[in-house]
Amino acid sequence: MQMSSNRVVILAGGKGTRLRPFTASFPKPLVPVGDTPILAILLQQLINQRFSEVTLAVGHLSELIRAYINCHRTISKAINVDFVDEARATGTAGALANVADLTNTFLVMNGDLLTNLDFNDLIRAHKQSGAALTIAGHAKQERIDLGVLEVDESGRLHGYNEKPAHKFEVSMGIYVYEPSVLRFIERDTYLDFPTLVRYLLEAGELVHVHRNSAFWLDIGRPEDYAKAQDIFERRPEYFGLANSDARDRNTRDQGPPSTSRNGAQSLSV
Repeated sequence: MQMSSNRVVILAGGKGTRLRPFTASFPKPLVPVGDTPILAILLQQLINQRFSEVTLAVGHLSELIRAYINCHRTISKAINVDFVDEARATGTAGALANVADLTNTFLVMNGDLLTNLDFNDLIRAHKQSGAALTIAGHAKQERIDLGVLEVDESGRLHGYNEKPAHKFEVSMGIYVYEPSVLRFIERDTYLDFPTLVRYLLEAGELVHVHRNSAFWLDIGRPEDYAKAQDIFERRPEYFGLANSDARDRNTRDQGPPSTSRNGAQSLSV
């Protein structure tokens, strides 16, 4: 497989408030799944899928993320990593205004997800769609652990549903952008991703959803994080890492730190 020419941006600057107190003094991208930080899993997947350029958009406790990359030379030898620091949070879309040289189709993902999505398939689907932006979509079922009442304004009951389940199509936090989208993002201005999508739709731009059957968990959610621990421990190869790989990736490399560049399946849970 030839190297992908597509740049990757990983959004790694969030404070991880949903995982507190774990993330009070620890950046969310370094939260371990098994004994491997989620960021290391994502980077290894990008390496396995032949990506060569990744930018980490960092903020909260960024020095710890830098130190991790610099102390694990197996990562920086296999993929070029650079960093963009945010002095203040500018949102999940606004952060892209600080990333230089996004002149071709590029891949963006949150730094707190566990998936086995084929990123190259996602990019191919995006290009075939002709969209300005593509969102990787996941079919999610949420169960309400309560009895739900169907009641009218007078208080008369019309139905009773015990612990109903609802299905939604949700964003996986993985996107493919065309550079033209950047004109909607102002530098040093807060902009979250849902607002960016609204701007694009209002401007008549095509936004595509890439439906897929890949496994996905948002480890920023405590319940998903607990599931991720169990699944990754049992099946690291499902995510492109063997048990030995996971151990090796957490062995501190000897010698001086390297210099970074500046600048569809299912699994029972």
